Amino acid sequence: MAINEGDFVKLSYTGSANGIVFDTTDEDAAKSADIHSTSAIYGPVTICVGQKHVISGLDEELVGKDAGDEADVTVPPEKAFGERDPKKIQSFQKNKFKDKPVRGMRIDVEDQGEGTVVDVIGSRVVVDFNPVLSGQTLSYHYKIEEIVTDPLEEFRGLIRLYAGKDMEVSLDDEKATVTLPPGITYDRRWLLWRGRIIHEGFELIDGISEITLVETYKKPEKTEA
Repeated sequence: MAINEGDFVKLSYTGSANGIVFDTTDEDAAKSADIHSTSAIYGPVTICVGQKHVISGLDEELVGKDAGDEADVTVPPEKAFGERDPKKIQSFQKNKFKDKPVRGMRIDVEDQGEGTVVDVIGSRVVVDFNPVLSGQTLSYHYKIEEIVTDPLEEFRGLIRLYAGKDMEVSLDDEKATVTLPPGITYDRRWLLWRGRIIHEGFELIDGISEITLVETYKKPEKTEA
């Protein structure tokens, strides 16, 4: 069955720019490219086709394909991270920053977001707020592992995609219950994307009419003096 927009699939991929791997679902490939993260979850990702859960060029490539298809695709800048915008390169006084800026440093500037220090000239710091891969043509090798049709697996996939971790989820009579792990209220990524997970759970998945987030706290045991 050909894949359409709105279908959920499990996807494996490796993305590279100028022959250098920058993103992959394969843990061995991440280690080989020296981009491995101990906090990342590797393996196929569950995405909804047409929702830009991956960059546009790869997302569009999946439409019309079948489970098991494996191929390479070249993605131009306009369907990847966009063209470079000279207006997004700005300079600031060095004393604006708490830490000493050095070339290549990723730095967060208030009201501007995150950028890369491209030069330090005297008391001025030049920061590029363009995405690191803007203006570049990307190459992806991908494999569609399977089509996902179970609402519970679709919702679990959304949670992993946005929160970057697996959570205990159950689905009973269209009511999804997510048991939140301890300390999740301090997780910046979860706080940022929680609303999107709930919104897309309702909008993209048939069979979910209610979502409950459960936080459980246990009284710590007293230790003997």
